[in-house]
Amino acid sequence: MKIQEKYIKRCIELAKNGLGTTYPNPMVGSVIVYDGKIIGEGWHKKAGEPHAEVNAINSVKDKSLLQKATIYVSLEPCSHFGKTPPCCNLIIENKIPNVVIGTVDSNVKVAGNGIKKLIEAGIQVNVGVLEKECHDLNKRFFTFHEKKRPYIILKWAQSQDGFIAPSEKLEKKPVWITNPYSRQMVHKWRSEEQAILVGTQTVIDDNPKLDTRDWAGDNPIRLALDQNNRIPENSQILNNQVKTILFSKSKTAVIKENTTFECIDFQKNVAKQIVESLYEHQIQSVIIEGGSQTLQTFIDANLWDEARVFIGNIHFTNGKKAPQLVSKEAEKRYIGADELIISRNHD
Repeated sequence: MKIQEKYIKRCIELAKNGLGTTYPNPMVGSVIVYDGKIIGEGWHKKAGEPHAEVNAINSVKDKSLLQKATIYVSLEPCSHFGKTPPCCNLIIENKIPNVVIGTVDSNVKVAGNGIKKLIEAGIQVNVGVLEKECHDLNKRFFTFHEKKRPYIILKWAQSQDGFIAPSEKLEKKPVWITNPYSRQMVHKWRSEEQAILVGTQTVIDDNPKLDTRDWAGDNPIRLALDQNNRIPENSQILNNQVKTILFSKSKTAVIKENTTFECIDFQKNVAKQIVESLYEHQIQSVIIEGGSQTLQTFIDANLWDEARVFIGNIHFTNGKKAPQLVSKEAEKRYIGADELIISRNHD
């Protein structure tokens, strides 16, 4: 492994600590190296708080070493004033002579301006070290800024015989297909994404909380399709505890502080309208948990980036059929007796 790749890889490791907490900012990690040793490191923890480069510079005990050091950062340092000052300015002020960058920031507020500013200040800049890995790290951020939509993850669990639910249910709660470890993993995933979407029938049948109760992390913004305003007022997703957006034909009289209604035309491309609305709401990622019709709507519109499908060790014989997905690239894992298939869409 080349020496620069070694340190950028460390930047990526650090950046991952911010998964799920940096929205709307990207995850960024930074290390500072002097004489072959790391003398400082940091990552961006939360929007509004110091960026990775700031935390890395602040962690260096002997600041005089900065004038002979190299700072590595997984993403181009920012050059604009937001909630915090530009990181470029701090690097220049501390006279750090060398900067190694994983990938360019495609946000129009940065987009090469940070690199330009550093070069104009006489700093040696190297760009594109582990570029693909650094891009993948912020796949949500880049999808949002480049495709003008959130990064879309489809998730469902199905029985061995291809059903996501039995034909009849006695209670308004989920029928578990997977084991507790798989279910905990889903809660971890929820903590990593900015929003979660379900269909009307899922809310009516299961009355889900759509939270992260089995994992430490923030609850995602809740989204639900409700074409004809059929979701009961006492549903758990309307408990006003988390921001909730309902997509319907028309607004209902029920207005709650944390609930927003978005009107869409259900006779047109529903998936496209939803992702356009989520972009307007500045939502960078969404995990779609069903039901089958909602998932299939996004599959048919080819609006998805990942599909995570559990196959549990259970048979239903009949019931609601699982969505149909054709994917060119998939990997298989096992969580206990559960099979997990992760597909990626590169179209």
